[in-house]
Amino acid sequence: MASIAASVSLFFFLHLLSITATVAQTTYPPDVSALKAIKAAIDPTTIPDYSCLATWDFTYDPCATPSSHFLCGCACGYDYRINMLYFDAIGYVGTLSPLVSELTDLESIDLSNNKFSGPIPTSLFSLPNLISLNLRNNSFSGSIPPVIPILGTLQILDLSSNSLSGPLPQTLSSRILNRLDLSFNNFTGPIPKLPRNVRELALKSNYLSGILPETSFSELVQLEAVDLSDNLLTGTIPGWFFLQPFLQRVDLSNNRFTGMEILKPNNSNLVNTIDTGYNKITGYLSTNFTVYPMLSSLSLRYNKLKGSIPKEFSRKKTLRSLFLDGNYLKGKPSKDFFSRKSSIVSGSFGDNCLKRCPKSSKLCSKSQKKSSICRNAYGGKAKV
Repeated sequence: MASIAASVSLFFFLHLLSITATVAQTTYPPDVSALKAIKAAIDPTTIPDYSCLATWDFTYDPCATPSSHFLCGCACGYDYRINMLYFDAIGYVGTLSPLVSELTDLESIDLSNNKFSGPIPTSLFSLPNLISLNLRNNSFSGSIPPVIPILGTLQILDLSSNSLSGPLPQTLSSRILNRLDLSFNNFTGPIPKLPRNVRELALKSNYLSGILPETSFSELVQLEAVDLSDNLLTGTIPGWFFLQPFLQRVDLSNNRFTGMEILKPNNSNLVNTIDTGYNKITGYLSTNFTVYPMLSSLSLRYNKLKGSIPKEFSRKKTLRSLFLDGNYLKGKPSKDFFSRKSSIVSGSFGDNCLKRCPKSSKLCSKSQKKSSICRNAYGGKAKV
């Protein structure tokens, strides 16, 4: 009898344990409420049957496995908390519910390539574990929430291709961000101090103005790529800018710069691509460019440069692309540019004031400026 009683007790214990485990293995209720609010804020007519959100059936548990529901759009951690929110690029229309802040275990949010509008909820930046936030290519408006410093874990922030406006917050410098993309918005004002750990910085196609302040970049010890093109930046591009220790790619095109200082780099300089085209840069073509050991692509097109093209450029073995068109460069280019040994495979010398630029070369396929324009550029001298 004792053995039977022990067996019965063991059976009930195991049954109770299984019930407890079953109860425990359900999604954290506030997470479920947050998911419901997020879906409710989206126009149901923009949720097609084949989309991720169409599989969100709240009569089932979001974290239950296996399941024919909640097939995508969110993911769960081992503790049955929602740790990822990712929507397919269907074109969902709606707003982002502020209850997203209830998903406190979120590490990644990707709502890119949809049609979300309205402001970015301030509560989004209170998520304590968020590492990556991608809201690119939507219609979010308003400014970046001023409480952005609360979020100490964020490493990737992509808010590009929205309708955000206002100044960039000064608190950006307190982030541990290593990738920041705010391109294709309507941000205005100067460039603030930037996150010191940022590797990729893209602020393209905004209305940022002012000079390139050294205080904004002085602590960027890991910066590899920077794109500040299509803004309203002015003044002289300072020489220190190209000497940042890990910098490789620079795009400052389509601004209002009027000068550029090129200092000699050290042998460990990694810059390989520079584009300062479509500005108002005056002066002469610096031979210091040819000392950059890794430089392979250089565009200075459509500025106001004068003087000749130094022969050192024709002997730069790493240089594969050279666009100098649309300036007031004069003289005869070195014949080494047009020899079979030339390393340059793409570029243009057209729309300048050059003499004897052979049209048989693709570098000279574009015609030169009229002589009257060139004379005016050089103070009305009879010969240029």
